[in-house]
Amino acid sequence: MTREDVSYLSDGEEIAGWFHPAAGEGPAPAIVFCPGFTGTRQAAFYQPYIERFVAAGYGVLLADYRGWGDSAGPKGEIVPLRQVADVRNGLGYLETRADVDVSRLAVVGVSFGGGNALYAAAVDERVRAVVAVSPVTDGRAWMRAMRREYEWHELLDRLADDRRARTLGEEAAVVDPTEEILVATPERRTTNVKGNVPATPKRTPLWCAQDVIDFRPVEKVAQIAPRAALLFYVSRDAVVPGEQSEWAYAAANEPKRIVRLDGDKHYEAYLEHFDRIANDTVAWLTTYC
Repeated sequence: MTREDVSYLSDGEEIAGWFHPAAGEGPAPAIVFCPGFTGTRQAAFYQPYIERFVAAGYGVLLADYRGWGDSAGPKGEIVPLRQVADVRNGLGYLETRADVDVSRLAVVGVSFGGGNALYAAAVDERVRAVVAVSPVTDGRAWMRAMRREYEWHELLDRLADDRRARTLGEEAAVVDPTEEILVATPERRTTNVKGNVPATPKRTPLWCAQDVIDFRPVEKVAQIAPRAALLFYVSRDAVVPGEQSEWAYAAANEPKRIVRLDGDKHYEAYLEHFDRIANDTVAWLTTYC
């Protein structure tokens, strides 16, 4: 599969990415692929999807969000609306390519990136269709659900203390994003589906947790129509509960579709259900993009 190293600017900062040209000739439809929480373009399980999309005739842009991978920006920061801007500026990059049909652009996202994809599709009419796999659509409910009651209040207290300290000029508290913003599940501690991803930031400002809490794509998804939205979720996913997708589906307007996948995995599900997710995605994009 051909791959080009590319870069583009997002709010003046350089984004590092890979562009995979579509199989075949002539301007082709194209996808911005949105990585998940702390994800980078190096994650191994993205590649089979990209290969399938390229073979189906779609160009694919896969890029690192600002602050992650090889992109510029404050290392380790997780600011959802900034990531949405990176996705939208990725659409702008696709518009500059002669081998892309700019009237047929889509976004596909996984996990937290699924929320980014839905939000971007809602606010950017260049997106003709969106596919979100196990998306986070209500950040507050997501962050609350992974904690016991006292842990939730401890987090809110830490955020309040850090906010007051920063107003007095003290340095921001930093945390491990996968241990103290997320709460690790047994599956995440043992999974290897991401492959040998080069070192990514292991420290994130605590205040980013508030930005995640405030991120609610579910409030925007009604704006996607008359453009098309397809959602997938795993029935017993312990990382991103299926209700996150169900809420978004209920709020969205036609054309829309939701697919329930059996199982209790999050990371492993991308490979276990690869054929279903990839085939249904290609069929959806063929119809609407």
